[in-house]
Amino acid sequence: MRVGRAWVPGAVALLGVIVAAGVGVGVWLADTGAPEPGAGDTAMAALRGEGSGFARITGPRPLSFPRDHGAHPDYRSEWWYVTANLRDAAGRAFGVQLTFFRSALAPSMPPRRSALATRQAWMGHLAVTDVAAGGHRFAERFQRGALGLAGARTAPAVEVWLDDWSMRSQQSGRLFPLVLTAGAGEMRVELRLDNARGPVLQGDAGYSVKGDAPGNASRYYSYTRIEARGSVRVAGARHDVHGLAWLDREWGTSTLGPEQTGWDWFALQLDDGRDVMLYRLRRRDGATDRHSAGVVVGPDGVRHRLDADGFRLTPQAYWRSPETGVRYPVRWRLRVPAAGLDVGVRAVVADQEMRTAFRYWEGAVEVAGDDVGGHGYLEMTGYGGGDEHPVR
Repeated sequence: MRVGRAWVPGAVALLGVIVAAGVGVGVWLADTGAPEPGAGDTAMAALRGEGSGFARITGPRPLSFPRDHGAHPDYRSEWWYVTANLRDAAGRAFGVQLTFFRSALAPSMPPRRSALATRQAWMGHLAVTDVAAGGHRFAERFQRGALGLAGARTAPAVEVWLDDWSMRSQQSGRLFPLVLTAGAGEMRVELRLDNARGPVLQGDAGYSVKGDAPGNASRYYSYTRIEARGSVRVAGARHDVHGLAWLDREWGTSTLGPEQTGWDWFALQLDDGRDVMLYRLRRRDGATDRHSAGVVVGPDGVRHRLDADGFRLTPQAYWRSPETGVRYPVRWRLRVPAAGLDVGVRAVVADQEMRTAFRYWEGAVEVAGDDVGGHGYLEMTGYGGGDEHPVR
């Protein structure tokens, strides 16, 4: 799940951003200053969540690599998402997030009048959390999927890019080693990811169901434990860092149902070698939706699936954003009885709110329990607007 992970944001949020920013959808499709006949109607239908004409995910199918590391343009929404918890030689801790989002503006391309015309919109998010300084920096970019400005490919090697932000594999036919490069202002990240565990196919062999309506599902797989090494630059200082990263891949078309308001998503790497992914879909009354799910991956790579009854998340402390007024739970208790887990999960910096065009909270967390500790990332969407019911 991502800005999309459970599902609302991907295409619908990005379409909304494009429209709200005054970048006419019809102009992106035709690039003439006037939309092609019907193009605006098609895009607005997608914005309303109808998804007519887009491919839908209705059941399991085998994933194929490296093909599925690349783009799936017939689906409305897709993302490539990396997070990492890193330290320099002095032990200074940093969190890093780099995400590429692709959204299809229309199911098919109207007749082109310009090489700039495209039905694919791209958005990138970069964030660095400097734990010692208590700082969280973030940047956002938009680009059209035309003329090589942004895109994804798998040959001769896997590459995803938006302007000069990129993820590039170093060997043909393989995802790893994977080099990440992105920067904005005084923030820059250069990382090499290698020796990955995985992939972990989420749900039923990568078929992740998010709701009751037909097609409310995604293809979803993760690399849950990746060695990361490189550099992070913040506030004019470069830090050589190493640690663990996590990579999520997901694509599909349908949105959350009208009764689902958002999600709390956890990606945790424990010191005993286990990795835990959980997402709790929230309903309007604060209840946990039955399509919530997760997985515990053992040190041997064996996964144990969890349904909504297999784990319990309880908020224990909150932080309110002085910028947006939204209140987020930033300290949690997590229990997974079947895995013998009863731990606390705490944000390393309370303010890791992504005040981007689509607002959400995404940040580094630490795990502490009687028997095990660890680090990870937490994403929370759909908070605000009165959606502050107690978790049930």
